[in-house]
Amino acid sequence: CRRSSATMSPMSRTWRKIPALLRTQSGRRRLRRGVLARSNRLIRPLALAYRRTLIRRVRIVAVVGTFGKTTTARAIAAALGLPVERCDGWNAGAFVSRSLLRIPPWSRGGVIEVAIHQRGEMARYARLIRPHIAVVTSIGSEHGTSLGSLEHTREEKAMMVRALSPAGLAVLNADDPHVRWMRSQTQARTVTYGFRADNELRAEDVQTDEELESLFSFVCGGVRHHGATRLIGRHMIGSILAAVAVAADFGVEARTVLARTESLSPTPERLELVHAPVGASLLVDTFKSHLETIHSALTALEGLPARRKLVVLGGVEEPPGSQGPIYREIGRRLAGIAAHVVFVGGRKEMSPLSAGATDAGMPRTALHFAGRSPRTAVEQVRSLLRPGDLVLIKGRATQKLVRVAFALEGRAVACDLPFCPLQPG
Repeated sequence: CRRSSATMSPMSRTWRKIPALLRTQSGRRRLRRGVLARSNRLIRPLALAYRRTLIRRVRIVAVVGTFGKTTTARAIAAALGLPVERCDGWNAGAFVSRSLLRIPPWSRGGVIEVAIHQRGEMARYARLIRPHIAVVTSIGSEHGTSLGSLEHTREEKAMMVRALSPAGLAVLNADDPHVRWMRSQTQARTVTYGFRADNELRAEDVQTDEELESLFSFVCGGVRHHGATRLIGRHMIGSILAAVAVAADFGVEARTVLARTESLSPTPERLELVHAPVGASLLVDTFKSHLETIHSALTALEGLPARRKLVVLGGVEEPPGSQGPIYREIGRRLAGIAAHVVFVGGRKEMSPLSAGATDAGMPRTALHFAGRSPRTAVEQVRSLLRPGDLVLIKGRATQKLVRVAFALEGRAVACDLPFCPLQPG
């Protein structure tokens, strides 16, 4: 008789999935990535040898940080005229080795995004990559479970900065005090960027036009430059500033960088703008939902022009502290921004969220509870949606609330699982 899936070993269950995965393009992609993810012991030595021989003279930019790595890596690649599609967000283990192996020996440079999951990893990546330039975007609460405090997180991520030679360059988002601290951790040259008045690259005058394009200016060496980007949100301007700083070290002028990055599209599921059939717009930010990213998304939504603003909100990932006050504060912010809120999660989180929103003046009729069902959330949003509306969709990675966006776009979505640990193929 056939064994049930509950009694089968993990390896047996994996083998049984292969025929189904091979039948679709996305399945084949997932299968390839799964094989690669398990092959680090094989390809890391190849990447190490490749870095020390054929690409030893290639100047490599390592992008690290809690949030904003992929968008920043894509902006830097665009600024340097390198393939943007190679900055695909796969940034740990064997994928770092793969990124090295994809850099041609004749390339003027390479951009590698690096993520960590536990202590000791960044030092190993630094020895593998041997960066000429290190870019640090932020230090946040994402690693609260694995690394503990923000101080522990910054200590781990600073290993890439410490690996720079005195001739290297550290590009630091000095608006973040934990990143600014890294200036003391390297003998390399440093360039700071952000909105603070004392940054070498200082952004100013961020505005949004009717097409939801961001307009901004920045000051560098006393010279003011004006730029535009399809990236949405004030915090996204930092990615362009980091690209300007890196490109300058390659001899690329700021005006060239602005021209190359103006058409850079948002990274999928990071404040990505899509359109719904009824004449509404969707702002999809479902890749992760740590507290800092929720507030950044709400700030971005607040500054955008729209007839009405709606929010589909999931849970907070790795909440840094007691959940009640966190959700209550989010509710207060929502009351000042959104006409309607659809919450996808448990009643334990909905209760303080609702209390914070109603205390701040939001009518109870504007708060909608979908339980844990993305399908219910879709039905509730459809009943509310009007032409000219702008809907922010934000949720934990495992909630896969991108399904809400797919359904509102008119695509068929059969899955209604509350949680899904699978990464997109």
